[in-house]
Amino acid sequence: MTPINKAFGRFILRADRQEDDVLERTFVEFGSAANSLMSIDHQIVFGRRGTGKTHLLTHIKQNRRADGEVAIQLDLRTIGSSNGIYGDTTISVVQRASRLLLEVLSAIHSSLLDSALETNTKVDLGTVGPLLDQYLDVIREVKVVGTTTVESTNTIELSENASLKIAGGISSKGPQLSVDTGFGTTGKDAQTAKVIRQGQEVAHVSFGSVGTAIRKLVAALPKRRLWLLIDEWSEIPQELQPYLADLLRRALLPAPGISVKIAAIEQRSRFLIPNRQTGNIGLELGADVAATVSLDEYMVFDNDETQAVAFFKKLVLSHVQDMMKDMGLEPPKDEAEMISSGFTQVKAFEELVRAAEGVPRDAMHLLTYASQRASVSTINVNDVRAAALRHYQGQKEPNVSVNEQAKNLLHWIIDQVIKARQTKAFLLESGQRDELIDFLYDERVLHVLRKGISAQDNPGVRYHVYGIDFGCYVDLINTVKAPKGLLDLGTSQQEFSEEIPRTDFRSIRRCVLNLDSFYNRNSMQAELSLTPAK
Repeated sequence: MTPINKAFGRFILRADRQEDDVLERTFVEFGSAANSLMSIDHQIVFGRRGTGKTHLLTHIKQNRRADGEVAIQLDLRTIGSSNGIYGDTTISVVQRASRLLLEVLSAIHSSLLDSALETNTKVDLGTVGPLLDQYLDVIREVKVVGTTTVESTNTIELSENASLKIAGGISSKGPQLSVDTGFGTTGKDAQTAKVIRQGQEVAHVSFGSVGTAIRKLVAALPKRRLWLLIDEWSEIPQELQPYLADLLRRALLPAPGISVKIAAIEQRSRFLIPNRQTGNIGLELGADVAATVSLDEYMVFDNDETQAVAFFKKLVLSHVQDMMKDMGLEPPKDEAEMISSGFTQVKAFEELVRAAEGVPRDAMHLLTYASQRASVSTINVNDVRAAALRHYQGQKEPNVSVNEQAKNLLHWIIDQVIKARQTKAFLLESGQRDELIDFLYDERVLHVLRKGISAQDNPGVRYHVYGIDFGCYVDLINTVKAPKGLLDLGTSQQEFSEEIPRTDFRSIRRCVLNLDSFYNRNSMQAELSLTPAK
């Protein structure tokens, strides 16, 4: 293999498997995402798997620490009971949520202690240490739930005694006799009480006490500032997420000097349980949290071709340079040299950006596969398309197949959009949430290309533009559903001779997906239609 293909093939695909300094060296700005997250406001970062949420939070942590502030990063995948208590539905939600809150609070304590013990830290352990102990005492509080019995006993003890003393003698006055008698009573009254508690010790979280303890801690930190960066929020069961969000809202968010950033997958997140009678539980987006950032919208080729290509050039170059230096090889000096040494032409790299559909991790996967196929040659367009097909068939399609309904919906969309309308995108009304659409989007088989556009026949209603995954589109070449006039199979295996069409947003303004037709059909063989907006 060529040296640069070797580097492509060794890309590390997950940010949590790399050291923080490597992540910082390979970080590339996501438009204005990183800059906006440097605000001290509380914020949520949305993005599907592989869009760079962990990488972004690590960059913020490193940046804030370099500025002398304390920043800690929590991975919620590592927080949880070893016996699966959070997923055990036989245990009450309140009990499961309480244990979760305590483990998160304990993780904050451990991270702060580790930060204080670092050699290059500016934290005064003599001041912060006792405050950490106070904080730990607060989160270790327990209470007994059950019955309480009080037993009381009263004991009175009495004793009597008598004495007789007789004395006699002869004197000058004559014989003498004296008698001395004595009577006495002593008593003792003893009263005892015993309290018997029958019940179970359970976790107890006092939001007020936690808030007071954390405020004292933050006030003792350098620059009186704590950055709490919470990653993998969506790994927590959705029924427990609002309770964790409520802890943040009541105990941490009001404390001066704390900035909370949460990275989550939008379709797998639940921040609020609305309740008008007792009050909401959780976080209200836009009110309790100032702003949200969506990484899914930044790097999509069809959304902004120039921005997407520029980002991926910087991204691939930074990873190639770091990897080749680690391999002891001479890396390319700039983007132009990287493309000339790794790709047959700029068009091949642009095809890679299109195929990645705005997901950096997918781009890394594609480069790994394409470099293996190219081997001793530079990567061409067909290598990229073959890599997209392999990635789709090997990872995305099996994940979709475990959900039978989602797989049926995908096939129906292929029939109605690609086959019937000769396009690779469709419209879905804004605000219309569908579990199966969310699942396909989360598995990166569907992609949001644009938001808030109007349909030709109904300009008053806003729609999101969804596109079918590049790899899924290529996969259709070898099936009976191959879109005529769009793709042709070349003379050699996996040689794609025709241009894969780009999204024409004018042509899809009548292509509104009617999900009711899918759900109301009598059978999979029923004739379904894609109806225009009225």
